[in-house]
Amino acid sequence: MKLNRFFAVVTIASLVLTGCGEEFLTAHTTHQGAAGAEATENAILSYLTATYQPLLMDSYANYNYNHILLLSDLRSDDIYKGGGDAGDQSWMYHMSLFQIPASESPTGIWSLYYTAIARANNTLLAIDNALGFDSDAAKRKLAGYKAEAHFLRAYYLHHLWKLYGNIPFFTEPLEDPFMARQKSADEIYQDIMADIAAAESAAAAAGDEFPIYTNGTAKQARANLAALYMLKARVVMYQKDQSKYGEVASDMAKIITSGRYRLIDFDALWTGVDANDFTPESIFESNQISDGKRDWGNAWAGCGTNLPAYISPNELSDPVFCGGWGFGPVRHATWDMFENGDVRREGSINQFADGTYGPRFQNTGLFQKKYAARTALRSPIGTVDLNYPNNLIIFRYAETLLNYAELVGIQGAAPASGVSAQECLDQIRTRAGLGSIPVTAENIKSERRKEFVGEGMRFWDLIRWGDAAEVLTENDTEFQSVRTFDPSKDKYLPIPQSEMSRTAGTGEFELKQNPGY
Repeated sequence: MKLNRFFAVVTIASLVLTGCGEEFLTAHTTHQGAAGAEATENAILSYLTATYQPLLMDSYANYNYNHILLLSDLRSDDIYKGGGDAGDQSWMYHMSLFQIPASESPTGIWSLYYTAIARANNTLLAIDNALGFDSDAAKRKLAGYKAEAHFLRAYYLHHLWKLYGNIPFFTEPLEDPFMARQKSADEIYQDIMADIAAAESAAAAAGDEFPIYTNGTAKQARANLAALYMLKARVVMYQKDQSKYGEVASDMAKIITSGRYRLIDFDALWTGVDANDFTPESIFESNQISDGKRDWGNAWAGCGTNLPAYISPNELSDPVFCGGWGFGPVRHATWDMFENGDVRREGSINQFADGTYGPRFQNTGLFQKKYAARTALRSPIGTVDLNYPNNLIIFRYAETLLNYAELVGIQGAAPASGVSAQECLDQIRTRAGLGSIPVTAENIKSERRKEFVGEGMRFWDLIRWGDAAEVLTENDTEFQSVRTFDPSKDKYLPIPQSEMSRTAGTGEFELKQNPGY
C-alpha cells in the first residue's frame, strides 16, 4: 500500500488545514500542544507530518486549481491554457498571456504554502523543546527530524519565491496581527539557503537517520539527503549564484556516485500504479492516495489530486485513458521538437484521433501524458476527478544528471568525484533511444526541455538562462496566444490583491506590489 507508517500519523492526529486563508500568514499551532511546550517524539512526528501534508493539497488549495506544475508550465512555450473557452478559469488564460491582474493572482498556493511554513516553524520549535532524546541514537533521530523540517520550509519557500519574488517570511510562530515583514527576492534567496545549510548541518549529525536514499523503506515518502541536494541545485541555479556552482556540482556527483539511483524505462515512471511509485529514479515524490474524501465542497480533506482530470481531454473514448477537462493542451512545436525514435515524445504526450474526444479551447489534439487520467486509477469512491492517486515526482535522477552536465560542461564548475559531464548527458540520450551528442549549451537546453515536458521546469529554465523574452514573446493568432514577455515584470506574478488589501495601513507589514502591476 502507498499509505505507510509515517503518513498514518495524519489520520491519527486528524490534521486538517483549518483556518487556511482566513488571515494573512495565519500561524496558529496545529493540534499537538501549546507552542514552546516540551515535546515528545510523538508530538514532533505529528508536527512533522502536518508539515508534509500540504504536498498533498496543492491541486485544489482554497478551492482553486493551483497545482504547482500547472502554475509553472502555464507561462512556458510547452502548453496552452485550454479548457472550455478563454473565460473558463480566465485567470489562467490571463496568466499564460502575462496579463494577470493582482485581483486574479492565485491565492490557494499562497495560503497553502504559508500555512506549511508555519507548520515547519512549529516543528522546529518542538524539536528545540524535545523531551526524551538522551541517547546518541535518539539524538541522531532528532537531528534527522530537524533536517526534514528545514528542508520542507526551504522547499515551500522556494516556490513562493519563484512565483511572487518579494514576499514575507517568518521563522517563528506569529502573534496578532499574524503578519511578517516583506523581503526582497534576494533576501528570500538568502533565507532559503540558510534553511538548506541548517538542513545540511542537521543531516551530518543525523547520519543514517537522514540517508541519501529512502525508497523501499518506511521513510520513502519523506525527504532525504539527495532531495536536499536537489533543492539546493534548483535554488542556486535559478538565482545564478556562480559562487556555489562548484559546491552544487559536487552534490550532484555525490548522488551519482552513491550508486543508489538510476534511470528506468521512461514509460514506467508515469503509469501511476503502486508498483511504479518510488522507483530507483525517484529522489522525492508526494504520496497521493485515492481515498475519495476530497469533494467540491471540501478542498482541505483527502489525499488525492485533480491534476489528471485537469489535463486530460474532454469526453475521451479510450481503453487506457479517461476523460477530463481539457486544460493544458500540448503545443505542436513541443511535439515537433523531438527527434525520430525519441521515446520521450510518446512517453510525455498523448495524441488522440479526431472523434475520440470533445475538442475544447486551444485544441491541438495533443495532451499531457505523464500525469494523465487513467481508467485503472479512477477512484471507486467519492468525487472521481478530485481523487486520483498519481504521485507527483518532485525530484528525479534525470535532473541530477542534467544539472551536473550543465554545471560542469557549460557553467565551468570543476568536475567532481571523477564524474563526466558527457557521460551524464549520454545516459539521458541512451535512455531516450538516441545517440550521443556533445555537451553544449544548445544541447543541454534542448535535452532539458524534452526530458521535463509537463513537469513544471521549462518556464523557470527560460528565466534563469535569460531566454524568456525571446522565446515566450509570440503572435500566435491561430491559438489565441498573443503575448509579450517583459523581463522587468513578468518573472513574477502579482502578489494577490486580497493580501495587499489585508495588509494596507499596517505600517511595517504593508505589502508593496511587485513592479509593473
